[in-house]
Amino acid sequence: VDYWDRLGWKDTFSDKRYTQRQNRYASWLNLQTVYTPQIVVNGRKEFVGSQENTLRNAITGGLDQTPSAGLTLSDVRPEGGKVHYHYDVKNAAANSSLVVALVQRSATTEVKGGENSGRTLSHVQIVRSFSTMEVGTGANGTATLDLPQGLTGGEELIAFVQYDDNGQIVAAASSVLP
Repeated sequence: VDYWDRLGWKDTFSDKRYTQRQNRYASWLNLQTVYTPQIVVNGRKEFVGSQENTLRNAITGGLDQTPSAGLTLSDVRPEGGKVHYHYDVKNAAANSSLVVALVQRSATTEVKGGENSGRTLSHVQIVRSFSTMEVGTGANGTATLDLPQGLTGGEELIAFVQYDDNGQIVAAASSVLP
């Protein structure tokens, strides 16, 4: 998110699109405000990110549910400054979108200003590129995401099918980049 960038230091991984997405979740979940660290599981349950037991229980509960739609990723490959991939969505609702994120597994940043000045921050599972496309009840095709500078290898493409009217996630898939 980019709403902390005004406090003396700009997060190199922030993006206004991530703030917009968090605000959309606030709308879907009828929240009065957004905050950090916030966790949203399967688009339907949110809580403070430091609540480890709540997170583990929510993930376990989500994994116990049978997905109502299908999603596969294939032919994932970096080439020419982009990640190319094939997607196949089946049995989704008419108001569905495919959300795809390129995730960097870890990084560190040296904070030069603001309340954390002089600290080294460790980051995990950092979204570096992101796209959303409408897929309706199902779709398949080939698409690309930009490959940002500074990646070190082992990145992951994570995709999920999400209902546009309430944020519920009904299918997911991932692939580690070669």
